Amino acid sequence: MMIVGLTGGIGSGKSTVGKMFQKLGVPIYNSDIEAKKLMSSSKEIKKNIEALLGKLSYLDGELNREYIAKAVFNDKKLLQELNAIVHPAVRRHFISWAKQQDAPYVIQEAAIIFENGNNDFYDKIVLVTAPPDIRIQRVVDRDGVDALKVKERINHQWPDSQKEKLSDFVIENISLENTEREVAEIHRKLLKISA
Repeated sequence: MMIVGLTGGIGSGKSTVGKMFQKLGVPIYNSDIEAKKLMSSSKEIKKNIEALLGKLSYLDGELNREYIAKAVFNDKKLLQELNAIVHPAVRRHFISWAKQQDAPYVIQEAAIIFENGNNDFYDKIVLVTAPPDIRIQRVVDRDGVDALKVKERINHQWPDSQKEKLSDFVIENISLENTEREVAEIHRKLLKISA
């Protein structure tokens, strides 16, 4: 079975693209959602996160996402240590999930693939892009956050130009109609490759 990575910066619309692939019958694994589930359900992960970031990482047994995000946002070393706890667990979970799927290919949606040097794990990579102003507006509308905060987060991620060089397919997600056409086209190509 072919493993396809789906990635893109904040506000690019990778989840929207993921849903389009899902409509075409492709099994989608959303790393962000699954990571949060694992961070909430795994006793071992909880223990390791509390050891790294302190007891405030969980409030009444629930993941304190705001506290964790603030703690690691400007501390690269701390972020790397947190990722070293969470990412291997997500990888193991994804692999066992993928084995249970019955499809020519599966997609793992992940915000950071290149930044972690994980691109070799995938047979093909689909990158979703959009102009920065559109991305910022989408996140402001979706999360009700300040535009400057979104800009900061974008600046913490690799630029699209760098990711494009390492991707097999690039979807510029501005118009949903065009995006849907591109998804269908990529789906056809991936089915051919995986046949």
